[in-house]
Amino acid sequence: MSSLQMLCSGLPLWPLPQNQGRWAGVPHAPVRTPNLSPAEEQLALRNALRYFPPDIQELLAQEFAQELRLYGHIYMYRFSPSIEMRAYPIEQYPCRTRAAAAIMHMIMNNLDPAVAQFPQELVTYGGNGQVFSNWAQFWLTMYYLSKMTEEQTLVMYSGHPLGLFPSSPGAPRLVITNGMVIPNYSSRTEYEKLFALGVTMYGQMTAGSYCYIGPQGIVHGTVLTVLNAARRYLGVEDLAGKVFVTSGLGGMSGAQAKAAVIVGCIGVIAEVDKAALVKRHQQGWLMEVTDSLDHCIGRLREARKNKEVLSLGYHGNVVDLWERLVHELDTTGELLVDLGSDQTSCHNPFNGGYYPVQLSFVEAQRLMASNPPAFKDLVQESLRRHISAINRLAKENFFFWDYGNAFLLEAHRAGADVAKKDAKKMEFRYPSYVQHIMGDIFSQGFGPFRWVCTSGDPQDLAVTDQLAASVLEKAIADGVKASVKLQYMDNIRWIREAAKHQLVVGSQARILYSDQKGRVAIAVAINQAIANGKIKAPVVLSRDHHDVSGTDSPFRETSNIYDGSAFCADMAVQNFVGDACRGATWVALHNGGGVGWGEVINGGFGLMLDGSPEAEYKARMMLSWDVSNGVARRCWSGNPKAYEIICQTMQENSGLEVTLPHDVTDECMLQQALQP
Repeated sequence: MSSLQMLCSGLPLWPLPQNQGRWAGVPHAPVRTPNLSPAEEQLALRNALRYFPPDIQELLAQEFAQELRLYGHIYMYRFSPSIEMRAYPIEQYPCRTRAAAAIMHMIMNNLDPAVAQFPQELVTYGGNGQVFSNWAQFWLTMYYLSKMTEEQTLVMYSGHPLGLFPSSPGAPRLVITNGMVIPNYSSRTEYEKLFALGVTMYGQMTAGSYCYIGPQGIVHGTVLTVLNAARRYLGVEDLAGKVFVTSGLGGMSGAQAKAAVIVGCIGVIAEVDKAALVKRHQQGWLMEVTDSLDHCIGRLREARKNKEVLSLGYHGNVVDLWERLVHELDTTGELLVDLGSDQTSCHNPFNGGYYPVQLSFVEAQRLMASNPPAFKDLVQESLRRHISAINRLAKENFFFWDYGNAFLLEAHRAGADVAKKDAKKMEFRYPSYVQHIMGDIFSQGFGPFRWVCTSGDPQDLAVTDQLAASVLEKAIADGVKASVKLQYMDNIRWIREAAKHQLVVGSQARILYSDQKGRVAIAVAINQAIANGKIKAPVVLSRDHHDVSGTDSPFRETSNIYDGSAFCADMAVQNFVGDACRGATWVALHNGGGVGWGEVINGGFGLMLDGSPEAEYKARMMLSWDVSNGVARRCWSGNPKAYEIICQTMQENSGLEVTLPHDVTDECMLQQALQP
């Protein structure tokens, strides 16, 4: 096993590590089918070999070519590190700056086998959310970080470390871009080729920005989504005896089982990959498992009758489950489900993100690699069946929403019956969870704020939990609007119960949804606790890119913006630049994430708190911008809640001045002006 010191010494070339190929006992990414021409295959090989000196290129050329033929990509398996991959305490990293050590801590967490979906292919979540494109990039990045000073910035081009460049102490230590392909060439087909060539990368959201915190991140979002869906659709606060059916127990989707238990309902989650299901069961995130539909339905009925809290994993295809629920309704008159969604990686439906009901898991993987057009046809047929079953149930008192994974978009492209009469371009029969459930939260400035204790000590995390809860309780005591109070109360409940639910997988991290005031106050409280020794090491602040300002995504984050700008990406790009200007330790800007390649532009940040006055100043400046940018954009698009929030923020901050829209309500005037 190598050491952290060795890991930071550059590519291991003399001697070369033994090529052990793909590891046994860990999940691996599906075979990719980039359909390269002979000239493109040669270019992919040349691009991979340029990381290595000429005297070993002939040896490596043979095995890299084999990887390309077998797996559709050159991952450089020979260079998979032998070290136990996990987030080590920050003081153990051999670095010149603590910021660089904090970044290393975050990178290694993203590749921890307990966290990552396909660790040897450098995929953290979502089926294709890469941290790097190959292992040479990992080794070089760790080397550069170990050498970095406070007057250098590491520049990353889609996984490739371009190098260290002179900068100032106030500049970001790391700037990441992923997938910045010219728009006319940002298609899925082109992506598969460009990724195989090693020149671009799909970083999902927090995979390629090194800010993933395990499935806990989506647990909280799912908790809030299900709670608010029950309030909106069912008119209840208590979910006892209510049934939530969905699919996916892999990367992020693995959170659904834990969320069901936290909100107190019955969660039934289908998963085709037995390894993913077993992993969640062993982690304690899934209470029961079955591969029998009969047992699944029987157990669901029993739990519903007794109002049990249950997370039940069904090893099988979710389409079979939905169609069985329709059969039960049509034959017995009994509706067994109240709420439903989907968390397959449907942004990547033809490369392992969605498995067709007609085939077993193994059969599907074979066909995916051997006959992609036939596989695509089966996926689209399966999507049509999927929607047909949901449509039947929705005629009763059952409510379905799209969880922002491009499920309805891909179903629409497959010809499924998801059209909505007189709908806008980004609307379907069923709402996006942002449109009807979480949209108002974003307009009020609430979003998925998170932090990581780089000491690796659970006690430090416990201190931050207490600080965060106290900050929100004080805000309520000082007086807030009823709508804000409801969000704060949900999050206080979350943070108070977090330790009990054993949410940590990987780094000692926490997430909660907060607005601008809450984020700044929590950051200041944590920074002061570091300064006075209550927290032993720096804390990294971050957020999901899926946030108030971080993402322009017309079928998800900006699906409730109706002024025509939902397909424009100014907000996300400005956020990336603005965070860099205001003190972020690192920033990232991505093409793709959540709903898929070419469908979204999103960005994120990491900000290290070290107890210094400078860190507090940066947190105040950067976090304020990171939220108010998106609220101001929603205000300009005509959202009344965002208008109210931004006006209040301007009153409290003399440095903020925002262009406010005037109401345009005279429809007759508009019609008359447009008459020929």
